[in-house]
Amino acid sequence: MIVTIGKVKKEKWRAMAEQPQEPTLSDPRRPNNDEMRQLKERIAVLERVITDTHGRADLERQIEQLRDR
Repeated sequence: MIVTIGKVKKEKWRAMAEQPQEPTLSDPRRPNNDEMRQLKERIAVLERVITDTHGRADLERQIEQLRDR
């Protein structure tokens, strides 16, 4: 019984170690405020492109503005 409990605990610890962890504040994978702002701006433009019916010239101008950043 002791051996069985030991094996169960060992498997539990191994499974916990394999789970991906949330990025912390100091994690380099976590985007900073400037990156988050840029990503939100890009998403807003993409949403407008999908839902709005502006002309092709306006669409091309918005895409070029994103590329210039």
